[in-house]
Amino acid sequence: MVNDSIGVGIVGMGSIGVRHAEVLAKLDAPVRLVAASGGAAEVLSRTGHPGARHCAPDEVIAHPDVEIVVLCTPSGLHGSQALAALDAGKHVVVEKPLSVDVATAEEVVRRAERQDRFVSVISQRRLEPVSQYLKQQLDAGNLGRPVLAETFCHWFRDDAYYARAAWRTRQDQGGGSLMNQGLHSVDLLAWLMGPVIAVTGQCGTLGHAMDAEDTTVATLRFASGALGLVATSTATPPGQPATMTLMTSKGSAEFADGSPVRWEFAGIEAPVSPGAGGAGSGAADPLAIGDAGHLAQWQDIVDAYRSGRQPAIGARDGLATVRLLCAIYDAAETGREVELPAAR
Repeated sequence: MVNDSIGVGIVGMGSIGVRHAEVLAKLDAPVRLVAASGGAAEVLSRTGHPGARHCAPDEVIAHPDVEIVVLCTPSGLHGSQALAALDAGKHVVVEKPLSVDVATAEEVVRRAERQDRFVSVISQRRLEPVSQYLKQQLDAGNLGRPVLAETFCHWFRDDAYYARAAWRTRQDQGGGSLMNQGLHSVDLLAWLMGPVIAVTGQCGTLGHAMDAEDTTVATLRFASGALGLVATSTATPPGQPATMTLMTSKGSAEFADGSPVRWEFAGIEAPVSPGAGGAGSGAADPLAIGDAGHLAQWQDIVDAYRSGRQPAIGARDGLATVRLLCAIYDAAETGREVELPAAR
């Protein structure tokens, strides 16, 4: 390390890798980008890291000064690359999802725990102030008994978006609207409402000529007895803000891209809208999503590394979300309700 800074390596300098590089440069913490792979070498200087080395993915993972490896590669590579980074003795930060299959996600959890390394999965929506406030109020019982929760991600991605990266067109590589675009919305809903114990689902490819689904609907049954609805799509132009609605025995609330648009809980103060610099909207442009959530999660990751604790969002959280999404796909394929294992 230089000046006791934390050495970070980014594997995959596409748009989301650039986002991480930009966030690292904004952190109020001694962190330096040591090495990165993919993209153009000059991007490293533009994002505030002129001293970083541009090299191959395996060199980033093996670099002796890299203590935390960040995976911003296509979703289908996340699981195997996380295992490689853990085997190299590194802590790992993974852009969603942790893996595109449950078995690999389970192995990442086992190996991280065996090797005493953390794996933090980017689930930045959980750390937004509105989400934190909702979680506190729900867990304290102040909002009543949960009855019904809905999240709708009616987005649009044109053919050029899919042409730029072939993996986005493949179901087995995590390119579907549920796994790729809707994951954060579903992850947030499940985190707020508690464990999901059973799902049903249907999928279709309705707006694009590709293998992956571009539209999915699902029903959820939570351990509390509450029910949930999920809809995700990239075939609904021009694209609308992602919404979430919570309904309980005491009232209801609705949110669009993390901002409250309706709050009907008598005597309970409404959460404050994040305003400028908040979540942003990926309705029609994935680059329009704000970086406030990534900044908050990176602050937590740095603090976890320095204090020796686990990060707020760890490998088991990522595994739970992969299990949920894969269960929805399984339900859609079989036409049956699929039960999920109890969280451990």
